[in-house]
Amino acid sequence: MALDLASLLGRKNPPLFGLDISSLDIKLVELSEGSNKSYRLERYASEPLPKGAVLDGNIENIEQVTEAVRKLVKKSGTSAKNVAMAMPASAVITKKIILAGTLTEQALEVQVESEASQYIPFSMDEVSLDFCVLGPAANAEEDIEVMLAASRKEKIEDRVAVIQAAGLQAKVMDIESYAARAAVSRLIDQQANGGKDQIYAVFQVGSKRTYIFIILNGEVIYEREQQFGGAQLTQDIVRNYGLSAEEAEIKKKNGDLPDTYEMELLEPFLESAALEVTRAIQFFFTSTPYTRVDQIYLSGGCAVIPGLVDIIAERTKISTAVVSPFKGMELGSGVNEKTLRIDAPAYMVACGLALRRFG
Repeated sequence: MALDLASLLGRKNPPLFGLDISSLDIKLVELSEGSNKSYRLERYASEPLPKGAVLDGNIENIEQVTEAVRKLVKKSGTSAKNVAMAMPASAVITKKIILAGTLTEQALEVQVESEASQYIPFSMDEVSLDFCVLGPAANAEEDIEVMLAASRKEKIEDRVAVIQAAGLQAKVMDIESYAARAAVSRLIDQQANGGKDQIYAVFQVGSKRTYIFIILNGEVIYEREQQFGGAQLTQDIVRNYGLSAEEAEIKKKNGDLPDTYEMELLEPFLESAALEVTRAIQFFFTSTPYTRVDQIYLSGGCAVIPGLVDIIAERTKISTAVVSPFKGMELGSGVNEKTLRIDAPAYMVACGLALRRFG
């Protein structure tokens, strides 16, 4: 199965759900068409993974991950069989190239493969390659801008093997960062004037890494990854209070921990998180022509940690908000609105994948 940047564009598609496989768990989101051209969140759910089943985006134990997918599908109640998945950005090489607009489709494929071989440090036999025509090139109307994406076949095949073993069909292989952008872009479109000329910095705080991307008028003008995440706080909670990692995650979200937790563990973590965000913003200013950010959005499981929004807003002096990828959507009968408020920020990638049903 090739990497597929645009396989669902412009087609009417049967039900499909987004499946986000991370080191800690698997998340599922299924959307349908709501009223007035809106979306409806039919269902969402997650299933924890055994430690070591997925490491740094690589599936290390196909059987354990397959079993978790089976449990998750059953728990969610979905009857859909088509799945959109994603590779971690670190496992995919992407490159924008300019090609002649007069090329036939067949000639374009040949040219893309030829160009790709210059940027990919592996034999082309070991790689799954796909491309998407973005539109006319900025400085030459007769040329086109093409995005190519490539990943090691074995990494894609591991994900596909899991899906097939669980009795499902892998329809789309996206890139995690692209899926997150798709979900955020929908939210920005809801802002006054569609967020025109506003600079949005999105911090997707994962367990071990924080992925940062900055958007202006629909274009990503900056992105990077930092080695920082919520796993550190979880590990501190496990060590200090003798809890399992799963218990620690739950109690971290709802604040159900001893009185000493705030001063001993939470405050140092919040200070550290605020410092990481401030550094990232400063790095953006020093490495680009831009000198402002209008809005910070926080997503990922850590985004809902009490006090995080306030300390980041205070230290950066920038408006900061936790962002729900489901904002403005209708909710299915089985979705608990109260629980969703806590869970939603962690489902950015899964939601972006689920949106691939609609193109």
